[in-house]
Amino acid sequence: MENDLPRRREAAGLSQGELAEAVGVTRQTINAIERERYDPSLELAFKLAVHFECNIEDIFQPNVDDE
Repeated sequence: MENDLPRRREAAGLSQGELAEAVGVTRQTINAIERERYDPSLELAFKLAVHFECNIEDIFQPNVDDE
């Protein structure tokens, strides 16, 4: 899943650790999401959207194959 998390986090002036603390996860979790190595749970996706005052779809875009 592609995401806009690094841009939003940097625009807010937050480190990965600060964002992680704000949403109740580890810095490693934020790093893995930003590097697109981990898809967040629905609960975490909602927490991130609430934190950035946007919709989940504004942060995360699924990779949809046109098969």
